[in-house]
Amino acid sequence: MTTYLEPKLPEAGLAGSYINGAWHWPEGRLTVENPSRRSAICEVGRGTAKEVDLAVQAARTALPAWRALAASERGNLLSELGRRLEENAEDVARVLAAESGNAIKTQSRGEALGAAGVLKYYGGVAVEQKGETLPLGPGILSYSTREPHGVVGSIIPWNSPLQLGAVKISMALATGNCLVLKPAEDAPLAILKLAELADGLFPPGVFNVVTGVGEEAGAALVAHPGVDKVSFTGSSEVGKLIGKVTADRIANLTLELGGKSPTIVFPDAIAEGRLDTCAQQVANAMRFMRQGQSCTAGSRLFVHKDIWDELMPKVAEKSAALNVGDALDPDVDMGAVVNAERYGEIRAFVAEAEEQGATFLIGETPTEDPQGFCPNPTIITGVDNSWRISREEVFGPVMVAIPFETEEEVIEMANDTHYGLAAFLFTHDVSRITRLTRAIDAGWIQVNQGGGQIPGMSYGGTKQSGMGSEYSIEGALEAYTYRKCVTINIEGGV
Repeated sequence: MTTYLEPKLPEAGLAGSYINGAWHWPEGRLTVENPSRRSAICEVGRGTAKEVDLAVQAARTALPAWRALAASERGNLLSELGRRLEENAEDVARVLAAESGNAIKTQSRGEALGAAGVLKYYGGVAVEQKGETLPLGPGILSYSTREPHGVVGSIIPWNSPLQLGAVKISMALATGNCLVLKPAEDAPLAILKLAELADGLFPPGVFNVVTGVGEEAGAALVAHPGVDKVSFTGSSEVGKLIGKVTADRIANLTLELGGKSPTIVFPDAIAEGRLDTCAQQVANAMRFMRQGQSCTAGSRLFVHKDIWDELMPKVAEKSAALNVGDALDPDVDMGAVVNAERYGEIRAFVAEAEEQGATFLIGETPTEDPQGFCPNPTIITGVDNSWRISREEVFGPVMVAIPFETEEEVIEMANDTHYGLAAFLFTHDVSRITRLTRAIDAGWIQVNQGGGQIPGMSYGGTKQSGMGSEYSIEGALEAYTYRKCVTINIEGGV
């Protein structure tokens, strides 16, 4: 039997909510489960509108002093939090693997270090919040500054909670806002570990965490009149509901929602010995090592018919080689999907496609009663772009593969979706790269690689994949501040 280190959970008393620089236990409790083992990990607080109101009031009280603090000093504090996370990355990664199902070997360690990198990136660029001067003529000084919106309410999902939490924390605090962060009820523990590391670092009320379920704490946060801006990462369905609530009170809003991202492969992508590399990058784009639980997953694979028989077996080989199992096992490449509901929805998608006559290149319909929620990498062929499994976000390790013949045909299929988050293009023809990157409806397009987001890049979607961009200082300024224009008649005349 494989033995390995168990996670060090949040210390006793530190799994409630973190409000105004202190730990607070709500009346209710939530049980966090390990999806690899289908067993309880621990209990956390089930915050409600009461805890949200306490956190928002604390943030509003802290706001004047925090926004007045020099940007360099705010940046220094973020960098320090990044350093603390980096020093404790292994402990936090084990907690993350246990609660999210993301394998410690391939995902959770990288996410912990990546989150530290995000905090340090924003710590370094916080001073780049510069305005403009306007040449209006002699005797007139006109300039603009960037001002924080005020109190930010952020809601993050369970698939990459630490990385996304670091992004929300960094963007809000670097720009002079105060923050109330609600992690997903299925995976709040890594964020609570981060709050432990942040304890005593920021002034009370600047950074607050409220754990709870979306219908209670999340809904209260979005609707709270003291929240000036909402930042949400999650499903398009929930994003639409949040959009309606924030519109009613004209609150600022950033949405990073779902995707059904196309991966397009042309024949020259595998020429001159590139087959193996291309196949690996196609598998990477599908995010199999994250169980497909990524909004950017390249889950619609379009392969030119001339290379179908050569490329598809190699993609299948790369994908099937992943070792699936307990996320805390150091030899496992791919862990578990987060909960029974998600597992059941994945199973229903695949079973429906199988009933319609789809063919499995690898994988199968997941079993009905698993010991852990660990479906295998699955590639389905014999479908077309109109099937439900080709159009809706499965959010599991399931890729559909469809052949194509012409550029025009594949552009039409790639854009035939209400999503527009990411896309992956494999070709070495510069003219084709130029044409297709302009023609494809997506906020983020990668060419000849299937990697992840990097701090400093502008990341966001179009269509129903969201509004606003993140990961860069430019995105932070656009989404977390407003432009204030000041015009001064220096000579004092009328």
